[in-house]
Amino acid sequence: MTYPETVQYLESFIDYEKIPLYPYKESLKLERIKNFLAAIDNPQDSLKCLHIAGTKGKGSTCVFVAYILRQAGYRVGLYTSPHLSDFRERIRILMPQSTDYSLQTAKDFEGMISHAELTGIVKELRPLIQSYNKYSEYGPLSFFEVYTSLAFLYFKEKKVDFAVLETGLGGRLDATNVVNPLIAAITPISYEHTQKLGSTLREIAGEKVGIIKVRQLASEPVSQFENNNRQTGKPANRQTSFVITAPQEKGVIEVIRDKCKEVGARLYEVGKDITYQKIKNGFELKGIFGEYSDLKIRLLGEHQLINAAVAVGVIETLRLHNINPVRNTEAIIGEDKISNGVNVDIDAIRGGLYNTVWPGRCEVVSSNPLIVLDGAQNIASMRALKEAIKENFKYKRLILVLGISSDKDVEGICNEIYDLADEIVLTKADNLRATEPESLVKYFNGKEVHITDNVKETKELAYHLAKKEDLILVCGSLFVVGEFRNVKIRY
Repeated sequence: MTYPETVQYLESFIDYEKIPLYPYKESLKLERIKNFLAAIDNPQDSLKCLHIAGTKGKGSTCVFVAYILRQAGYRVGLYTSPHLSDFRERIRILMPQSTDYSLQTAKDFEGMISHAELTGIVKELRPLIQSYNKYSEYGPLSFFEVYTSLAFLYFKEKKVDFAVLETGLGGRLDATNVVNPLIAAITPISYEHTQKLGSTLREIAGEKVGIIKVRQLASEPVSQFENNNRQTGKPANRQTSFVITAPQEKGVIEVIRDKCKEVGARLYEVGKDITYQKIKNGFELKGIFGEYSDLKIRLLGEHQLINAAVAVGVIETLRLHNINPVRNTEAIIGEDKISNGVNVDIDAIRGGLYNTVWPGRCEVVSSNPLIVLDGAQNIASMRALKEAIKENFKYKRLILVLGISSDKDVEGICNEIYDLADEIVLTKADNLRATEPESLVKYFNGKEVHITDNVKETKELAYHLAKKEDLILVCGSLFVVGEFRNVKIRY
């Protein structure tokens, strides 16, 4: 089986990321992937998983967590979605590096599964997939379910110390939700995929908090942890899981708190249990167990400080798990034995945050002209992007390149970005979910608007329009960002 044949085979599965509308609850069934994973000996059960859901920032939070753990000397599996140009970006392993983070060079999508490794694992699983799909009472596996299964098996074979997992859509029915995570984290929740997840924030949050569950320990539980005062750490009878959340709207935080109470999870909140303060050239953070100064990140925008704070909370909470990464044993412990948990020091936290690289998120790809790419694709993300642009860049005119998927809040996104743009190029990605650019024109009355048929044409036009002192901002869809980032043009 060659690599092109592998790609062709994987692309033969139904891919809901490319379909505008589909029946959410009828299409996504956890039983389908659970039964398949059981047929391949449940590789996910051997992994120490950190599971992250939310509307915006979940990918950034995942990479912050992964890079900190890598800096601390662990081998880390990282599973994210979607991808910018190559679906191998979704499955990565970050290997330990020098503790001197100032000497390290940032690399895009470091540690991607190789062509040969992906081909080998697909070849191994193909007959099992075909047999399962033939007899499955829940229908055939989707692309995301197959790829999630590949990731679990790959991480198991590579003996990663931790697996950091980003949910794909929602949480409750997402294929990643078959794991039994050490820690669950919830990034900011806002309106997205309302046709599938619900029309209110409480409904959307109800789907996201599906990743919060009672943790089943592989070994006999020793003492279970409940911490009403973050400094005491008194053992109690009810506590088997830990949750970190970003600041949330009132209705959302109520849903999260209720879910944690329901399953007996200990919740730590950024803004309450974890606080941060922006300072000159960086930020400082007061965590659950310590204070951290002189922190810096390369990802632009104050919203990334929230993601970094959630990530540090996840890392700190690992202290409450007495884990041996080799023997795969664990017990939840009290304050008197916190030092026996996974205690990541400040140098690893500082170095991991600084080294985190996440392409396509407020990413500067050119200085002449200045070009910024960001996958902002909902109102909240677009609002955060606007603030990041105003705070970090100086320019004369902003040329907006915008393409939006049809299942997004098209009008809301356009209204949010309207004031920032001086001139606009509307386009679409090579994706069935893409909104036709002609339908976006009505949201930009009073602006100079151009329409293109594809991203290559868009990039050529944007370069033509931009003067030396201008900024080109590409956003609205990660698919558009990925194509713009990779397409080659002459200029």
